[in-house]
Amino acid sequence: MGNTLIQYIPRQGAQIVLVLLLSFLVGLQREEQKAANEPYRFGGVRSFPLLGLLGYALCLVSGTSLVLPAVGLAVVGAFLWQSYRHKLEGVVLAGMTTELSGLLIYVIGALVSREIYWVATTLTVLAVALLELKSALENLAKRVPGTEILTVAKFLLLTAVILPIVPNKTFGSMGFNPFKTWLVVVAVSAISYGSYLLQVWTKSRGGVLLSALLGGAYSSTLATVVLARRGREQERPHLYSGSMLVAAGVMYLRLLALLAIFNHALFHRLGLPFLLLAAAAILSGLIWTRLPQRTDTKAAPPQQPKNPLELSAAFLFAGLFVAMLFITHFALIYLGKSGLFALAGVMGVTDVDPFILSLAATSASVTPVVIAGGAIAIAAASNNLIKGIYAFTIGDRSTGTQGLALLAALALIGLLPLFLR
Repeated sequence: MGNTLIQYIPRQGAQIVLVLLLSFLVGLQREEQKAANEPYRFGGVRSFPLLGLLGYALCLVSGTSLVLPAVGLAVVGAFLWQSYRHKLEGVVLAGMTTELSGLLIYVIGALVSREIYWVATTLTVLAVALLELKSALENLAKRVPGTEILTVAKFLLLTAVILPIVPNKTFGSMGFNPFKTWLVVVAVSAISYGSYLLQVWTKSRGGVLLSALLGGAYSSTLATVVLARRGREQERPHLYSGSMLVAAGVMYLRLLALLAIFNHALFHRLGLPFLLLAAAAILSGLIWTRLPQRTDTKAAPPQQPKNPLELSAAFLFAGLFVAMLFITHFALIYLGKSGLFALAGVMGVTDVDPFILSLAATSASVTPVVIAGGAIAIAAASNNLIKGIYAFTIGDRSTGTQGLALLAALALIGLLPLFLR
């Protein structure tokens, strides 16, 4: 009998109930805020449901036309503006979230009338969450520096503004695609920026190992240089050299993540070897950091991680990627396999990401997967050896020697994927 009863409930009746529930929820939240000592505050558990019903009714009677709901929105907006002006007479710095909530409830009523239930419910939930989290959001705004807000804007510029307008078309025999090129920049920037944010958020609770783990996610070379410099301030060679090995292990995970995005064939070929290399480096580094050592009483000063997301760096990376695309293509054509492997060894001196991603972009079409996989392994191994040299040059004698030995051993083991068939 329950099923037959539902059939007799008018559709508009269910919609009215939904409008009342959604608008009452927001009105209830605003009603609670009236407990504060304010001379005036608009709306509550009665006004908001009325606004929702008004929006619903005007949209219902207007049919497909939006003229009447638009006029109603203008009238409601005018009344709410008068309410805000009246509030300003008693409080100089009065907020207008209540008035804006009233406008939103009017729109939610109209959305329910158009049977856009999911959007109406979602907007209500988000509105209540934003209103309830006032103190938390205001405290967050005080803690976040302006430079970080600008950085988020830069990231949105790279991803949501530039990427959609870049032509997705392949040019030339090398398979140059501007969209895929910028997609590489976005992927590397996202991984780097995500690691940077984790370092910033955990700086008060993190230590040397956490810096190595997160630093290796966006630049193991930079992390090695920072660890070597910090190692000179403390006589803890096992801790800092082992952390360098951990950062190098995370580099293999970062490379696998990029290959998984841009070249599945290379990911399947190098997935297991790179996972084993990452696990061996991270576990060995963690064990090495726990070896007994003499601890200096002077604590190392906290290091502020450098923000990797700069527009100049993004454009430079794009330029390097395109250059590596051309260089790799010509190296394979005119120098063959040995020439490409030699180039991979040289590329390890600098940032290996542009070179490795250029191989990922040309693999199968220009560079065979077997050769590309071998070149990537050589580039990563060469980069590990160079990091060891950086550690030996920058760090103190004990830390530098141990860091060079550990990273050189990892570089040697990292050449094993060359023997894969």
